Amino acid sequence: CILSAYIMNETYSLLFKRLESSCRLFFSHDPVKIMRARGQYLYDENGMQYLDCISNVQHVGHCHPSITQAAAAQMDLLYSNTRFLHDNIVLYANRLAATLPKKLCVFYFVNSGSEANDLALRLARQYTRHQDVIVLDYAYHGHLTSLIDISPYKFRKLEGQKEGVHVAPLPDTYHGIYREDHLDPGQAYADTVKSLIEEAHKKGRKISSFFAESLPSVGGQIIFPTGYCKRVAESVHEAGGVYVADEIQTGFGRVGSHFWAFQLQGEDFCPDIVTMGKPMGNGHPIACVATTEEIADAFTANGVEYFNTFGGNPVSCAIGLAVLDVIEKEDLRGNAVRVGGHLKQLLLQLQTKHPLVGDVRGVGLFIGMELVKDRVSRKPATEEAAHLVRRLKEERIVISTDGPWDSVIKFKPPMCFSIEDAERVSTCIDQILGGWLTLKNTSSLQHSFPFDEIYI
Repeated sequence: CILSAYIMNETYSLLFKRLESSCRLFFSHDPVKIMRARGQYLYDENGMQYLDCISNVQHVGHCHPSITQAAAAQMDLLYSNTRFLHDNIVLYANRLAATLPKKLCVFYFVNSGSEANDLALRLARQYTRHQDVIVLDYAYHGHLTSLIDISPYKFRKLEGQKEGVHVAPLPDTYHGIYREDHLDPGQAYADTVKSLIEEAHKKGRKISSFFAESLPSVGGQIIFPTGYCKRVAESVHEAGGVYVADEIQTGFGRVGSHFWAFQLQGEDFCPDIVTMGKPMGNGHPIACVATTEEIADAFTANGVEYFNTFGGNPVSCAIGLAVLDVIEKEDLRGNAVRVGGHLKQLLLQLQTKHPLVGDVRGVGLFIGMELVKDRVSRKPATEEAAHLVRRLKEERIVISTDGPWDSVIKFKPPMCFSIEDAERVSTCIDQILGGWLTLKNTSSLQHSFPFDEIYI
């Protein structure tokens, strides 16, 4: 134990000496050194097992044998760039096309979600000959300069909003300007986008695109109200722009009932561009942009070749194909429906018991549980959420927060997450929140219970 602690301290020291320090570690007050993983479980240097509730990148499970075998087998044969003919990239494009509406039939393979969104921005601007972009408040679309510019989550901490970027209200029916009691929040929120377009036109500006995650993640695990995306797309198309659906967090069956989260909005809605990434390679860096022939042709017509050294290489495509195979063979979409539905019901039961739980929302294995100081004001319980994360870590459960106030406990586990896992995490949350309530009721500070001072 002494040797292990020494090695941990040395690793921690070298981390901050040799690597940039702007990225925060999980549990930075008491970091975990993970040495191996399998399925939905992580193991530290002492062999201690942790239940992983947040690794949506390891989509079909950590170190899935089918994925590692496919990667090793192809790496042993060929690992070239895409200027040579190879079957894998065509096979993979065909498999992806089968999951999407027919008009989304041209694919650009890249290496990361940021690359995909940057390329989507270029495609939109080339096709429309317009420059301005509409995004949702609190959105995050990547770390490239072009994407920081369209990510309110980031640019508000840096140089601020640029003139050609228009920020629409997040369609949040819990905290937003139109809530769950509104007769048609989808229409009301879509109208805010239409108003932004009209204001931009008055200034002589033209809209190239509307960019949105199909289910905003950094925004707090938000589920769009019915009809929102279709009505926004109508307004954007009328303005000569295109609709870009960012599926980097939510694609590949995470919502269960559909392969892509944008499909939750109905069969009569189809984006013009779809970006995908994180879960695509189960941890291997692969991403993609899917679009229409018309948009792709306009991009080609500019006369500037687009080439990506590693995007779509045989190894990446072999891994991508293996991920699709596992999703199908292990019925992971069905698992997302069953386990996600069960987890959501368990969390809703906690909402009836614990005043801190203000809202439970989500679909499939994309779920958020929001903590609030009280249910009338809906004031975010940021400190309590942070403490809950730390307490769950003590119970060997890895979870984190999201949302504008970091008050939303987010669940985006590997898709092999089980009923037993859902019950375990729910039981632990119940016990922790129940312990707080007992202490509050017996405290002399009963009317002003300072979680942050007593328990954080």
